[in-house]
Amino acid sequence: MQRWLSRYRYAIIFWLCFGVFRTSLADWNPIPSGSMRPTLVEGDVVLVNRVAYDLKLPFTDISLVKVDNPRRGDVVTFTSPKDGMRLIKRIVGIPGDTLEMRNEVLWVNGTPAIYLDPQPISEPVASGKTVPAIKITELANHRQRTVQFMPAVRALRSFGPVVVPADSYFMLGDNRDDSADSRYIGFVPRRLLIGRAHHILASAEILDHWMPRFRRFGAPIL
Repeated sequence: MQRWLSRYRYAIIFWLCFGVFRTSLADWNPIPSGSMRPTLVEGDVVLVNRVAYDLKLPFTDISLVKVDNPRRGDVVTFTSPKDGMRLIKRIVGIPGDTLEMRNEVLWVNGTPAIYLDPQPISEPVASGKTVPAIKITELANHRQRTVQFMPAVRALRSFGPVVVPADSYFMLGDNRDDSADSRYIGFVPRRLLIGRAHHILASAEILDHWMPRFRRFGAPIL
């Protein structure tokens, strides 16, 4: 055993350092589902800044130093408070916000979002089928993003009003009618945030022949 450790000590040190780096500073996250379409699509691999909000003790949720506060509009990875799965969604509510959704329209602190430039599209769903969808620009709290709706799909299109508790956040997927977000899993405590997703590292057509999508390589996540 001692001989084996001596022979492979540099490889062991490298992988230990790599593990600490990935669990403490930076990470990447593959996108397995369409819940963040059209911003992120199946087959994207995103870069995640793990110290965007907190410097944590490696391999734990214990915050050593608070670096910054999450903001509305940030796309974040986090651990689901419902089942422990890693998810990626967009923050739409921060502590103290009053949130409401009325027939797909998001309201934040009594102000409705503005929706511009609707475009009809076809959205892929299970079993290789497609359904009609609408891609549209959403303006809320001085932040702009592209979201989409699928009128033919059964979804929770109205809720609230609800008040976001202290040290918690409300998440929505950009694919509003196909996302298991805070409408279903509840508020997400800050300690469960993993980091902020900021760029697409790489992308491939995992639903069709695995061809790379070079145009998405390095694209910022807005």
